[in-house]
Amino acid sequence: MPIRFFLIIGAFIVSVLMWVDRACISAAKSDIAMDLGFDDRQMGWVMAAFSLGYALFQVPSGKLADRLGPRIVMTVVILMWSLLTALTGVVRSLPAMIGLRFLFGMGESGGYPTLARAFSQWLPMNERGITNSISFSGGRLGAALAMPGVVWLMGTLGGWERMFFAFGVAGIVMAVVWYVLFRNRPEDHFAISDSERDHIVASRVPARGTAPRDDGPPVRFAEMLRSPNMRRLMFQYVAHNFTFFFTVTWFFPYMRDTFALTKDQTALYAAVPLLCGVLGNWIAGYTVDRLYNQGRWQASRRAPAAIGFLLSAIGMSACIHMTTPVSAVIAMCVAIFGADMIISPSWSTCMDIGGRSAGAVSGAMNMVGNLGAFCTSLAFPYLYEWTGKHEPFFYIAAALNVAAIFMWFRIQPDRSIIEELRPAVSGETV
Repeated sequence: MPIRFFLIIGAFIVSVLMWVDRACISAAKSDIAMDLGFDDRQMGWVMAAFSLGYALFQVPSGKLADRLGPRIVMTVVILMWSLLTALTGVVRSLPAMIGLRFLFGMGESGGYPTLARAFSQWLPMNERGITNSISFSGGRLGAALAMPGVVWLMGTLGGWERMFFAFGVAGIVMAVVWYVLFRNRPEDHFAISDSERDHIVASRVPARGTAPRDDGPPVRFAEMLRSPNMRRLMFQYVAHNFTFFFTVTWFFPYMRDTFALTKDQTALYAAVPLLCGVLGNWIAGYTVDRLYNQGRWQASRRAPAAIGFLLSAIGMSACIHMTTPVSAVIAMCVAIFGADMIISPSWSTCMDIGGRSAGAVSGAMNMVGNLGAFCTSLAFPYLYEWTGKHEPFFYIAAALNVAAIFMWFRIQPDRSIIEELRPAVSGETV
C-alpha cells in the first residue's frame, strides 16, 4: 500500500476525534445544563465560545503549520484539544465553561489547516478532491457517532464528566501515534519507496508555463483580504457553516423539544443527517477528481459546490414546513448532504491557490467561515426568543446558501493568490 494512503487514514481518524470532541457537548447539553443550571441562551454562549476561538486562531495555526511543518503542529494541536476536552468535565461555573470552550476552539483551530498543509506536500493534484472528502467525512462520522455514542457512554461511565475524560485520553494516544509515524514531506519519510516519492513530487503542483506559483514571501492575512478569490471563498464558507453547525449544536435539542422525543430517540434522529453528510462528502470528492482528470479544473471545483449549496438551500427551506420527526430529519438530510458537497471543492481550492501558503490560506477561509458557526450558536436561541418562532433562522440559512451559489461562479481555482496579488513576482505582466 502506498505510504500516502496511511496519511489519509490518519487524517480520517484525526477528523473523527476532532468532531467527536466537538459535537459531544450537544448530546450532553441537557445533562450539563441541568447539573450546572444553565438556560438555553447561556448554553448558546458556551457553544459559540468554541466557534469564536476556533475562528480567530485559524490563520495563526495555519501559518505555524506552514512554518514549522504539520508533524510538530498537529501533535501539539491534538494534545491541546484533548487536554481541554478532559478538563471540560471539571469546570462548574458559566464563565469557566465559556473560557474553556474558547480555549478548546483555539486548540482545534489548527486541525484542518495543518492537514491541508500536509496534503499539499503529500498528495498529487488529482487525488486532493477525494482525500479532502475522506478526511472531512471522518468528522461527520465522528459527529454522528457522538450523538448516540455520548448518550450511551454517559450511562456506561456514570455521567457527562467521565465521558469528557475518556475522549481526552483517546486524543492523547492519537497525538503520540501521529508524531511517531508522520513526516512533513514524502522526501523525508523513512518507509516511502523511491517511485512513490518521485510520483508525488512530480504531480503535487499543476503543470504550468509560468514561474513557480509560490515564489516570494508567504502571503499575509491583510493581503488575502485584497483578493477577490479569497473574499468569495470566505463568504461561501460562512454560508456553509451557518447551515452545518446547526446539526452539531442545536439540532439535537430542537428535535427533542419540538417533537417531545426521548434522549435515545433524539440521538438516533440527530445522527442521520450527519451520515448523509458523509455520503455528500464522498460524492463531491469523487466528482472533483473526475472532472479535474478530464481537464476541467474550474468545473471540478465550481459544479459540486454550486449543486451542494442549491440542495442545502432546499433542505433548510423545507425544514420550516416539516411536522413530524421523520420529515424534519429528511429535510435536514437534504441540507447536510448538500452542505458537505461544498467541503472538498472549498479546501481543494485553498490548496490550489495557496501553494506553500496553503495552511494560511485554508486557515483564513476557515476562520471567516466559522464566524458563521459562531452566529448559528447564538442566532438560533436568540431569534426564537425575539420572534417566538424557528422559521427566521431557517430562512436566513436558505438565503445565505443561495447567495453562495453566485460566489462560486466567480471563484477562480486556477489562479493562485500569488498571481492575483503579486503579478510581478509570479511572472505575469502588469
